[in-house]
Order: sequence, then structure tokens, then C-alpha cells
Amino acid sequence: MTKDQLSQLGKTLWAIADDLRGAMNADDFRDYMLSFLFLRYLSDNYEAAAWKELGADYPQLATEDRRAPLSVWYADNAGDVPEFEKQMRRKVHYVIHPDYLWSSLYDRARTQDKELLQTLERGLQYIENESFASTFQGLFSEINLNSEKLGRTPADRNKKLCAILTKIAEGIAQFSTDSDTLGDAYEYLIGQFAAGSGKKAGEFYTPQTLSTILSRIVTLDSQEPATGKKKKLNCVLDFACGSGSLLLNVRQQMGPHGIGMIYGQEKNITTYNLARMNMLLHGMKDTEFDIYHGDSLTNDWPLLSEMNPAKKLKCDAVVANPPFSYRWEPNEALGEDFRFKSHGLAPKSAADFAFLLHGFNFLSEEGTMSIILPHGVLFRGGVEARIRTKLLKDGHIDTVIGLPANLFFSTGIPVCILVLKKCKKPDDVLFINAAEHFEKGKRQNVLLPEHIDKIVETYQHRRKEDRYARRVGMEEIEKNDYNLNISRYVSTAIAEDEIDLGAVNGELLALEQKISASKETHNAFLKELGLPPLP
Repeated sequence: MTKDQLSQLGKTLWAIADDLRGAMNADDFRDYMLSFLFLRYLSDNYEAAAWKELGADYPQLATEDRRAPLSVWYADNAGDVPEFEKQMRRKVHYVIHPDYLWSSLYDRARTQDKELLQTLERGLQYIENESFASTFQGLFSEINLNSEKLGRTPADRNKKLCAILTKIAEGIAQFSTDSDTLGDAYEYLIGQFAAGSGKKAGEFYTPQTLSTILSRIVTLDSQEPATGKKKKLNCVLDFACGSGSLLLNVRQQMGPHGIGMIYGQEKNITTYNLARMNMLLHGMKDTEFDIYHGDSLTNDWPLLSEMNPAKKLKCDAVVANPPFSYRWEPNEALGEDFRFKSHGLAPKSAADFAFLLHGFNFLSEEGTMSIILPHGVLFRGGVEARIRTKLLKDGHIDTVIGLPANLFFSTGIPVCILVLKKCKKPDDVLFINAAEHFEKGKRQNVLLPEHIDKIVETYQHRRKEDRYARRVGMEEIEKNDYNLNISRYVSTAIAEDEIDLGAVNGELLALEQKISASKETHNAFLKELGLPPLP
């Protein structure tokens, strides 16, 4: 799908959302819009796979027969349905009863069927509990079909849902509905809703440009980045995954078969559901990812528990954009936690290093971690200085990348990317100061492809460049008390030319002598003319 087509599809869907949400705020309507887009994808994908499996074309139905074609097959072949669905679970990993396919629901919406609301309710419950081998309970928990925001009475709500489904169906009829297309549209809409949500957007959206930088870094060979990408990642983890766009970006970099397993964790229920839908909508099978609803700081995911009898998870890539300077509640028990015991607890006022240490603990020996953090982690004192110092002395901080300000919807502050490794070859730290390399936008600054390429290639080849990048030895960092403030090592200021005071003094003396000689000559002329001399 071309960029123009994506933009047009995105604008079409956004216009529908803007037109239909009425008094509902954008955040609430987002959940309806994205869920219906997700349902459309699941249905189209299932129907296409079903007819391929059956080796048959869509039956030609009489005009008055409003059933979905697959409904007809189900009715005519009731005895074969269980075996057929068993085969579909093997092939596409899920089934959808024909009553709940998008085509069936759209037909109800188009004809203003009074039972649409109830049918839709049953359909969403069916998908959560019966469609997939592993249940996706709560997948649509944020969608309240009986909300008065949709209408005061059931009839009003039914009418509103008819309008929403009809508009979506008609709006995207001219576009392809494959996973790449709808997946891109889904990402576009998340970005648009994020732009309209202000600070709330930080909870679920990392700008694609930053996702791309992190993803390209962690997919390069960790020991010899200059040799290019790894052939395979055993698994990738994002412990604050939001809507999952960062994980999907890593998958895009590696290709659909380049990652063994994708793991994500998200505390916010709304964005947790968005992430699960996002994975499926991008063509992933439910066996290829595991998204957990929980709190990374307390580490409540049994999979990551120290007591897990299975082998502790170690990922070749860890990526994250956790909440900046998040206030948390460190306690005595957490002080003994296996993630923090050897480094110390991050302060109550800022959990940045707690997030970092959490992710770093699940990094493999041959892995790479890239994490977005506020600049404060580079220079703040107290326990943060001690954590930073230990990470540096142990040789775990590989690269520090300073980014421009105002790249996020949620905050205008400049941020940095820290690249960490369990084992790294260079006995230095690469500093990249990209703070002044961006294009100014109306609301946010933007990183263009050339800016992204420059950052990644500088990291990959560990290049030095005046006023942009420099490799700094540990001796110099130690002399600076392990302060990693980027401007200490790579200043973007243009140095003024040094002034030779001796030469300048000589020039001034010569000028004084010249002025004095000229003055004497001038006064001689004045004397001949009988005029008073210059003082």
C-alpha cells in the first residue's frame, strides 16, 4: 500500500470517526472505531480462508436472501461444520460463526435491523471466549454497547451502531482489507487519536520514527553491529508495550518468521486490549505472541517470576518506552527483588531506572536493549548515580543517543535512548547528539528518514563526527563522576575562532602610528593655510 493510499484510507476513517462520535470524546470513540476495524479484518480473513479451504466460490444467493454466503454453507452442511472448524483452527488459528461475521453484521446495520445491538453483543462475547484456542477474555471490555453516550434508549443506541458499522463498511469498501493495509490503517488511527488526546497519548503511543530507531538497533548483531542484522531473534520483550506498535516494528524489521516469540506487558486495560487486537490485526497467530495485563514494576507476570519453574525468560531484544519519571512505591521487599538487589532501588520520585533494570534482567547474553528515557537518568545524583555508575563499571551501557525536543504528543521534553548489552566489545561509550537534527512540524518536531538513518548508521559503525558523535573512554567518564550528560562529551555549539591577542595588539599599535603620522601631515597643511591645528 502506498503512502498516499494509506493517508487516504486513514483520512477516510478519521473523517468517519469525527463525523459519528457526536458528543462522545475521541478517547471513548477510539475504542469502538478500532474494535470494529479489528472485527472487519478478522471476518474478511476468515471468510477468504474458509472458501479457500472449501475449494468453492461464494454461492450466488437470491437477492432477497440476506444471509452471509458462509451462513448458507453452514446451514446446508451442518454435519461437516465441526470438522471444518477444527481444520480452520489449525490453518488460521480461529473461527467465527457466520452470524457474527462482518458481512452479516453490516447487512443488519444497512437494513436498520433492530436486533443489531444484541447480535453484536453476542458476537463480541463469542470472539473473546470461543473463536481462539486461547481465550481472549476482556478483549472488548472497554466497549460498552449499552452506554448512554451511544444513545439514551436501546433503540437510539441500535440506530447509532447501525450508522457506525454502515459508514465504516462503505468508507473502506474501495480499499484492500488485507492485514498489511488494515494494520497500517489501525496504526494511523491510533496516531490520530493520540494527537487528539494530548498527554493521555503517552500511555499508548510511541511515534513510529522512534519505534524504528529502537527496532533497527536491537535487530543488528549485538557484538558486531557493522555486520548487519541478526538472522533470528529467539524472542523480543516490551514490558510497557502500550498498543504494541514498538513490538510490531521489531517484527517488521525481522520479517514475519524472524522472531521466535513476542512478549509484551501493559498495565492500562484499554491499551492492553489495543495491543492484543493490534497483534492479530497484523496477521499474527495467537501462538506467536503473549501480551500480559499487569504491572512490570511489581513484576506480577508469572512468566517472569523468579519462582517460575520453567527456565527464566531471556530475550535477544528488549525495547521499551516506559512512562517518564513515573512515581512508584519502592519497599523493603522490592529491595531484595532479583531485578534490583545488585544495583539498588530507583527513587520514589522517578521509576526510570526501575523500568530499565526490570527489562535488562530479561536480556540474553547476546542481546541488545534499547529504551527511551528522560535526560535526568544521565546526570541525576543519589541512588540513580549509584545505579548508573554500576552499569557503567560493569560495561553494560553501550550507547547514549540524545534526541530533539517535542517529538511526543504527550510531552515536549527532549529524551534520550540508552542502548545496553550484557556483553559488549568496545571499552567505551558512544555518544550521539542528534538534538538539532529534525524537521520542525506544526505541533511536533519530526524525524525524517535521513535523520533516522544517520542515527542508526552512526551506532552501527560507531562513527565519530564533530558536533554529532564521539566515542568516550571510561577514564574520561570516571573523571566526570560517571555523569553522562551528553553535552559534556559532544557539544553542538560552533566554537568561535581563537583570537591572537598579541597580533591584535600589534595591529592596533600600527594603526595608532599611522593615525599619528597622518595627523602630523594634516596639521602641516592647516598651518600653511593659517588655520588652527587638530588637537
